Parts: sequence; C-alpha cells; structure tokens
Amino acid sequence: MRHLLRLLAGFTLALSSQLHAADGWRELFNGRDLTGWKANAFPESWSVVDGTIRVNAAKESSHLFFVGDGQEDFVRFKNFELEVVARGEPNANSGIFIHTDRSTSNAKQHLAKGYEIQLNSTEKEKRKTGSLYAIVDLDKSAVDETKWFTTRITVQNRHIVIQINGTTTVDYTEPPDAAAQRPPERKGRVLNPAGGAIALQGHDPGSVFYFKSVRIRPLP
Repeated sequence: MRHLLRLLAGFTLALSSQLHAADGWRELFNGRDLTGWKANAFPESWSVVDGTIRVNAAKESSHLFFVGDGQEDFVRFKNFELEVVARGEPNANSGIFIHTDRSTSNAKQHLAKGYEIQLNSTEKEKRKTGSLYAIVDLDKSAVDETKWFTTRITVQNRHIVIQINGTTTVDYTEPPDAAAQRPPERKGRVLNPAGGAIALQGHDPGSVFYFKSVRIRPLP
C-alpha cells in the first residue's frame, strides 16, 4: 500500500508540475525522495514518508536546504512567490527560511542569516504560525497546524508578505537601515541583495512536521 501511495504521489506531482510550468511555478520537491535537498546537520532527521518530507530533529536543530543539482551549497532566490503545504503533529515547532545561507549562530545550529517564517503549534512558544520570526510576531495562530495548511511567502525587493490559507498575516517592508536596527543576536535578519537560500527547519526532537509541496515562482 505504501509503495502504491508513493507511486500515486509521484504521478500527481508530475502532472501538477506540467500544469504549473506554463504559469512559472516550479515544484522543488519531487514527492519521492530528497533529490535536490541537503541537510546542514543531522541528515537522519529528514525522510520521505507517503509522498511527504518528514522532519523530526535527531538532536539539535537541522535545516534542509534546496540545492538543486547539488553543484552549490544552495540555490539563491531573490524575488519570488514561495508556497509550502505543511502540517505538524500536536505541539510541534518548525519554520521556513528565506534569503538565508548555511552559516549558524550557535551550537544549536540556528541559522544566522535571513528571515524565518514561523510554523508552530506549541503552547509555550509565543511566536505563532505566520509570524516573521522576531520581526513581526503573532500571538495567535489562524490555523489548526495538525491539518494541511498553505503558507505563501512573497518577496519583492524589500517587501515581504506572508499569507496563511489565503489570509495575510504579515505585510512588511524592510527599512534601508534594517541591519543597524537589529539587536546583536538578530543582526542577520535582513534580505540579501544577491538573494539567498530556501530552507525548511527541523526544530527539536520533540517536533514532527510534514511538507507535502514546496513550489516557487520567480518574480522580476
């Protein structure tokens, strides 16, 4: 049965990719394996289960970078629409990073650069799903994260918009002096003029998240 589900997921994804090719969307996850993706730490945290990317951090946090053909550490994206379909198990924490790179800020492997879009269903975490982490934080989630939900992130020049199931949660324009305004521990929370990586987060061993679709459409 599981083999059949994988075959069906691959067929559906291939058909979807053909349908979206004409309007500029590119599916980054093939629905079968982690081809085109690479973890920065603890690769055993990541697997493909029933046509979805499953993450459960083995030790400290782990991040799965889109690397494309693998000739570089990651693929850079500057202006784009990114759409991620995900769900988590109860009390789980995860995130989507944009304009980042592989540099880390501490021993827990937290990424030092770029922005994080929060995916979170835990009670203790005050920054909820749809937040632009530590920049525009929400104290309440608009969705039940245990059910599939869609996060759309639009980045164009200095403008970032986050939508959860079609509802805008963040509409943020980065000021020219953003780097100077960040506290020392957040100094990397800025857009890179050259663009940066897309990465999925495995937050901790107690959190399990699934990603069914990750697709992107470049913008001018």
